[in-house]
Amino acid sequence: MTRPQPKRIGPKVLAIRQHLGLSQTQMKHRINFSGDYGRISDYESGKRVPTILTLLAYARAAKIPLEQIVDDDLELIF
Repeated sequence: MTRPQPKRIGPKVLAIRQHLGLSQTQMKHRINFSGDYGRISDYESGKRVPTILTLLAYARAAKIPLEQIVDDDLELIF
């Protein structure tokens, strides 16, 4: 049995990157992500779900509460 996952994480991490004006490679460096930059694409397209620590790094980079990313009922407010 799989755990339920938020459905809007992909569009939200994409919106964060675009708001920051960064390429996927730049975003990888901004959040100190050690994986391939292609993983950023997988997150944005919803193919993969980032770890909680990666989501926390996105939240910190955007200076928003983590809750705005993981709660499907909340919109991103920059």
